[in-house]
Amino acid sequence: MSEATLQAVEPKAGQKVERAGTMQIVGLRLANEEYGVEILRAQEIIMPGQITRMPGAPDFICGLINLRGHVIPIVDLRKRLGLEAKQYDEHTRIIVVNVEKKIIGMVVDAVTEVLRISSDQLESPPSSIAGIDHEHIRGLVKLRDKLLILLNIENILSRDERRQLARLDGCGE
Repeated sequence: MSEATLQAVEPKAGQKVERAGTMQIVGLRLANEEYGVEILRAQEIIMPGQITRMPGAPDFICGLINLRGHVIPIVDLRKRLGLEAKQYDEHTRIIVVNVEKKIIGMVVDAVTEVLRISSDQLESPPSSIAGIDHEHIRGLVKLRDKLLILLNIENILSRDERRQLARLDGCGE
């Protein structure tokens, strides 16, 4: 998938993300596993560029970038989810997302596709799932030959982490 600006429209307060029992998700890969984020949260997909490291930032924060005049923090999604770090390659991308009116970038191994799923394909994660904290998972998507982990972008950063980032990039919360 090439870099593209996604046409994302924020849902109005109280409006469900799903429309007529379907939703669109951006598929991504981390450590040979398939994940997804709601397309309504994604603003664009970019190539990794110059990232300015910030002293005192949590280890999963790569640093800051200037994206067309806006300074945004970059989260290494592998590290955030407790996966082993990996060198960037030609498939590495940054998905720019909106988390509670704060724009952040998330480094992923690859962006795979945009999928339209029906509500009956989405299941709650089992309580016995190991590895990723439950607050980071919205659900599991049943595809024909595999499962995709749908991430809960709103919980990727805690409120305290968002405050800490606001101090690092000089922007208020």
